[in-house]
Amino acid sequence: MSKINAHILKLISLYTTKELSEAEFDELKNWLNEAPENEVLFKDLLFLYKKSRQISFADYVDKDKAWNKIISRLENPLIQVVEKKEPKVFSMRNRWLKYAAAAIVVGILTTTYLFRSNLFTKPIDATPAFVNANIEAGTNKATLTLEDGSVVVLKKGKAFHRQNATSNGKDIVYQNTEKDPAKIAYNYLTIPRGGQFSIKLSDGTQVWLNSETKLKFPVAFVEGELRQVELVYGEAYFEVSPSTAHKGARFKVFNKSQEVEVVGTEFNIKAYKDETNVYTTLVKGKVDVSAQNKKQKLIPNQQLNLDLKSKTLIVSTIDVYDEIAWKEGIFSFRKKSLEEIMKVLSRWYDLDVQFANPELKKTGFNGIIGKDQKIEEVLETIKGYGIIKDYKITGKTMILK
Repeated sequence: MSKINAHILKLISLYTTKELSEAEFDELKNWLNEAPENEVLFKDLLFLYKKSRQISFADYVDKDKAWNKIISRLENPLIQVVEKKEPKVFSMRNRWLKYAAAAIVVGILTTTYLFRSNLFTKPIDATPAFVNANIEAGTNKATLTLEDGSVVVLKKGKAFHRQNATSNGKDIVYQNTEKDPAKIAYNYLTIPRGGQFSIKLSDGTQVWLNSETKLKFPVAFVEGELRQVELVYGEAYFEVSPSTAHKGARFKVFNKSQEVEVVGTEFNIKAYKDETNVYTTLVKGKVDVSAQNKKQKLIPNQQLNLDLKSKTLIVSTIDVYDEIAWKEGIFSFRKKSLEEIMKVLSRWYDLDVQFANPELKKTGFNGIIGKDQKIEEVLETIKGYGIIKDYKITGKTMILK
C-alpha cells in the first residue's frame, strides 16, 4: 500500500471524528475528485456502513487502539482472488477499501461535508428478494435463569434490579455481597440467536457473550478459592479479574470438551453446539488449556484448535483482531469460506441458510461487516462481487444461488 493511501485513511479518520481542518478537508475533497474510482470506493463505504452510528458495545471500543491496529496492518496485503486453489477468496473490491471500512470503527461516518456537497447523489440499486420476511439485525437480549429456576427476560430498554444484580438492558452487573457464602448458588445467562449481552461477574470479571451462547456462573465466589464458570455452549470473550485481587484464586472456564485456567488475562472461547471444533484464542496474559488428557500453554496471539472429531490439538499464531472483532460491533472475515461466514450471520440474524449450489459453500470472502447492517445490505454487497448470483429469503429461511 502506498503512503498516500495511508495518509488518505488518516484524513478519513480525522473526518469521522470531526477533527479535520479546512485544509485537510480540501485535500480529501481533491482526492475524491482525482478519479471516479475514488468516489466509487467512498460510496461503497457509505453504503456498507450507513447505519454504523449505533455500533453495538460502543462503550467498550477504544478508538485510538482500534486505529493503531488498522495502521499496523496497512503493510500486510490482503489475499485477493486465489487461483487454482479451493476455496477461492475474494476481497472487498480492493485492498484499501477494507482498511477504509475498518476505519469506521475509529470514528463513525456522518453525513456532513461530503454528503452536503452532493458528491453521492446517485441511488444504489438494491432489489432484495424477500418473501414474507421480517429480518432484523441482532440486538441486546438474553434470558437469566435464577437459582430458584425462575426466568427473567433481559432486553434493550428493560431494567432489572435484584439484591445482588442490576441490568440496564444491554449488560448485567453482579455485586459481591457475600464474602463467604455457605452454599454457592448458580445462575444461567442464555443468549438466543439474534442476540448479544455482557455480564460483570461478582469478582469483577467482564464477559461478552455472542449469539446462541449459554453461560453458567456463581452468584458469588468464595474468597480465596478457585473461581469457576461453565461455557455451556457458544462464544464468549473473557476479561478476567487478576488472582492478585482475590487472594491468589485462579479463574477457570470449562465446557464438556476442555478447561481453560488463568491467573488474570483476556481470551476468547468459541464452542458452538453445531461445530466440531473448539477455538481458544489468547489476547493477553497466559492460559493453560486442558483437553484430551493434555495440557497446552498459550501465549498472546496464539489460538488452540481442538478438533473433536480427530481428538487433536493444534496451536497456531493468528491475528486475534479478526477473532474478537464481534464484541466491538463488527464481523471481520479473513480467508473464510462462505459456509463459515453464513453460519456466523445465521446466528446474528436468526436465519436458516441453504445453498442452492453446494459448491458455493467453498467460496471464500474477505471483508468487514457492521453488525447493525441490514441483511439485504450484506447480501447485496456479496452479490455485487459476484460471489453469489442471487438470493431469496422466505420467512426465516435464506437461499443462496
